[in-house]
Amino acid sequence: MAAALDLPRSVLLALWLTASGEPDLVVPAVQADDEPHGVDADGETLTLRDWLTWLGGPVDEVAVVLPVPGEPVAAPPAVSHDAVLSGECVLLRAGTRTVAAVPHVERFGSAYEPGHLVTWRAVPVPDWRTAVWAQIGTLEDAERDLRRGLLTATEALVSLGVDRWRPDAADEIADVRDGALPERRLPRGVEGQRLRVLSSAARLRGIVALATQDDGGAINTWQADQRATALREVDRVARRAMAAAATYLTRG
Repeated sequence: MAAALDLPRSVLLALWLTASGEPDLVVPAVQADDEPHGVDADGETLTLRDWLTWLGGPVDEVAVVLPVPGEPVAAPPAVSHDAVLSGECVLLRAGTRTVAAVPHVERFGSAYEPGHLVTWRAVPVPDWRTAVWAQIGTLEDAERDLRRGLLTATEALVSLGVDRWRPDAADEIADVRDGALPERRLPRGVEGQRLRVLSSAARLRGIVALATQDDGGAINTWQADQRATALREVDRVARRAMAAAATYLTRG
């Protein structure tokens, strides 16, 4: 059975914020099986529904950043540290307001019955659009780099024997390779190119996650390091593409 590809909460929120600000649609799509999300805004704790009501409908512009330690972060300084720790951040402009929101996730339960408590930290920030344009670029650029990066990284990984997966991972790999985005969590009307890029990037990140669980076919430290470097590059390209697919900015 093909896997449902995973999308970060910030990506889902960004997609919905541009498609609809209607809380009855946005909240269940973003929360899914999480406990009800809270939002810490200016020291006040709101429900996600109340915060969306405060925003007042679809936003004018939105962007997602998916940073990791050691890379430049397009998020404003006020939230950059939290964004790196969380691995994600959504930036939005609604009228004259420019806001950054970072989800903090607390996991509980077991591997078989996991649960998540999610609190978004939402803060007013300076205009973030120039920094985002410089780092994320256009969707067309991201899709082209995704294809090129996949080809380059695949050649590198194959040359290092990464195809020698442990036997119990074969089914997981096939599930991710054939996986699909969870349609019930996506707003209607997302254009084909964005869906294509989101699917490819999510699939690639899923494979990277599986690949990093062991050292593949590497037989020495040098090969293991080279393989890890190639996987980081694959993930970087996939994160950039996913962020670009969830970003809606007006030009000019």
